Amino acid sequence: MNADLRAALAEGDAGVALALIGQLPAADRDQFANAAAVAYLLGSLGRHEEELDVLRRLISREPAEPSLQLSLAHALKTLGRRGEAIAAAREALAIRPGYGKAWWVLADFKNYEFSDADVAAMQDAIAAALVPADRLHLHFALGRAFEQRGETEAAFAFYANGNAQAAAASPPGSVSDRVERAIKVFTSEFFAARANFGDDSDAPIFILGLHRSGSTLVEQILASHSQIEATSELPIIGQLMRHLARDTSPPGETPMEKIAALDAARARALGAEYLRRAAAYRQTTKPRFIDKMPANWLYIGLIQTILPNATIIDARRHPMAAGFSNFRQHYDRGASWTRSLESIARYYRDYLRLMRHFDRVLPNKIHRVVNERLIENFEPEVRRLLDHVGVDFEPAVLEFHTSQRPVRSASAEQVRQPINRDGVDQWRAFEPWLGPLQEALGPALEDWET
Repeated sequence: MNADLRAALAEGDAGVALALIGQLPAADRDQFANAAAVAYLLGSLGRHEEELDVLRRLISREPAEPSLQLSLAHALKTLGRRGEAIAAAREALAIRPGYGKAWWVLADFKNYEFSDADVAAMQDAIAAALVPADRLHLHFALGRAFEQRGETEAAFAFYANGNAQAAAASPPGSVSDRVERAIKVFTSEFFAARANFGDDSDAPIFILGLHRSGSTLVEQILASHSQIEATSELPIIGQLMRHLARDTSPPGETPMEKIAALDAARARALGAEYLRRAAAYRQTTKPRFIDKMPANWLYIGLIQTILPNATIIDARRHPMAAGFSNFRQHYDRGASWTRSLESIARYYRDYLRLMRHFDRVLPNKIHRVVNERLIENFEPEVRRLLDHVGVDFEPAVLEFHTSQRPVRSASAEQVRQPINRDGVDQWRAFEPWLGPLQEALGPALEDWET
């Protein structure tokens, strides 16, 4: 692997990495590791039909490799091909019956019904599991299976055990210090002094907030508009932030101080770099596109500095509903804050604190979509959303569930259904065990909508 390719992969620049692999000699491109990297990069860029082709060729070469079947299941699920995705996950389990990730893929279909034989097989697999990742995923999958059966106490115990295992491997993180530093740096005076900074494109639409707070629904609605393209949860802003943190040219000890030290030319260059990288994820020539990375709420200061005309939408949900939904959802990467009820509450409080700060220093910049209001008062809330984005109303946005676009999210199946209240009060069945979450949220329960 040459140095340029290593650097592109390390930076997470999927478009450049894919192009560099394409320039390798045919024999090198055909090496299994490189072909597998191509499949991963195609999936990251949203080119899922091409990803499927590569995965199927790899499976023909290594038919006994269950991880390939699992990657196939993920790609098929993203494309809405539910039956084929389930079959691929089942094929992975036929190869390795205790494969925890494959059981979790089935559980993450939300309305997939596990049989008694499935539950018994998972319980046997936990007892025999030698690989920690298998045990962890099996606990989350069994939590979902018992939740389906209405056995909430058993379900909660499995979720809690799975989270405890994840926390032991990687303890819950805290963003409180980062939030405090952001509040100190990103003041009204900061943005007034940088009124002419950044790239002037208005193409990006950032949908951010906590995971499991309705961002995929907002994305699906907007992506049903003729002027707006959905891409994915783009990692680009976080990558730029990490690159800036390592850069020694802007003075400052922390990333926030380095942002404050940017001059107009460097801010404009960073905005242009974001747009260049985002272009690799785009499939159309529509004038606007969506970046639905939830954690970008931590980077609003950077976004406003380098892309001042971008649209920012805050997707928000009741803290108990969002909190429990994250507790029962396993994330393979990041989101370490979801691993305990207390860390979820702390993260939610920090999120509210920073969003309120930006509401004060950037008035009318951020549009809030409260999930419960959107569900109860759908069309008026959608019209308000479109007004903020700056596009005309189109009837297609009300029929968002008919869209055939790929959806790479835990909410993929929900947004392919008409608007409904099915998940609004799901947490209440688990309320007897959510005392630590409720207590740690404290005042956030009273004024979370504002």
